[in-house]
Amino acid sequence: MGPPNSNLMEVAEDLSDQFLRLTKRFLPHLARLCLISTFLEDGIHTWWQWDEQKESIQMSWSSSPFLASIFGVINTFGQLVGCMLILVQKCVPCACFVLFGIIFMQVMTYGLLWNLRFLMRNAALGGGLLFLLAESRAEGKSMFAGVPILDCTSPHQYIQLGGRILLLFMFISLLHFDVSMFTIFQDVFNMVLIIPVAIGFKTKLAALILVIWLLLINLLENPFWTIPTNRPLHDFMKYDFFHNLSVMGGLLLVVALGPGGISMDKHKKKW
Repeated sequence: MGPPNSNLMEVAEDLSDQFLRLTKRFLPHLARLCLISTFLEDGIHTWWQWDEQKESIQMSWSSSPFLASIFGVINTFGQLVGCMLILVQKCVPCACFVLFGIIFMQVMTYGLLWNLRFLMRNAALGGGLLFLLAESRAEGKSMFAGVPILDCTSPHQYIQLGGRILLLFMFISLLHFDVSMFTIFQDVFNMVLIIPVAIGFKTKLAALILVIWLLLINLLENPFWTIPTNRPLHDFMKYDFFHNLSVMGGLLLVVALGPGGISMDKHKKKW
C-alpha cells in the first residue's frame, strides 16, 4: 500500500483522464474560444464605441481623424477577422500572425512599452497564440499519419515549449500584491501549479486544476456584469475577466494537446 499522497495523485490523474475522454471532441474548440476571447471582446467593443475610440486615439496621438480611423479599422477588423478564422480553423497561422501584429501595434500605439504589467499580459497573449500555432502544425502533421518519420523533435514541439514558458508570464501578470492571507495563498497556489505546467511535469492534471481554480476566482473577483456600464470599474473588471479567460484557454489547450515532446512527462515514458 502506497503513501496517501501517492494514492491521492493517482485518483486525481484518473479523474482527469476520465474528463479528457468525455470532453476530447469539444475541448479544443472551447479552448480556442476562451483563448481568443480577449481579442474578440476588444474588437466588438471598438466596433460599438467607434467614435469614442477614434477620439481617444486622436487625443493620445495628437493625430488627424483620418489616421485615427485607419488605426481603428485595422484594430477592429484585424481582431475580428483573425478570431473568426481561428474559430473556423481556416488559415490559422496567418490569423495568429495578424493577432501578433495587433498586439505589437497596440503596445506601440498606446505608449505602454514600459508598462511592465501590460507587457506581461501581452506576452501572455502571445504565448496563447503560440499554442494555437502548435495545434495547427500538429493537425497538419497528423495528415501524414502512418508515414515513417525520423525520431527527432519537431518544430511544433519547440512552439509548445515556448507557449508553456510564456504561461509563466500569464500568471505573473495575475499576481496580487495585497498583503492579505487569501491573496498570498492565491499567488502561491498559482505559482506552485504553473511551474509544473511550464516544465511539463504532471502537465495535464496541473493545468486542469488551474483552469477550475481560475474559473472560480474569475467569477468571484471580476463580476463586471454587476457594475453599471458608466463606471470605470466595469471596464477594468471586464478587461481582467477576459484576460483571465484567455489564460484559461491557453491552459485548456495544454490539457487538450499535452505538453509536447520537450517535457518531463514525455521523457518519463522513455524511462
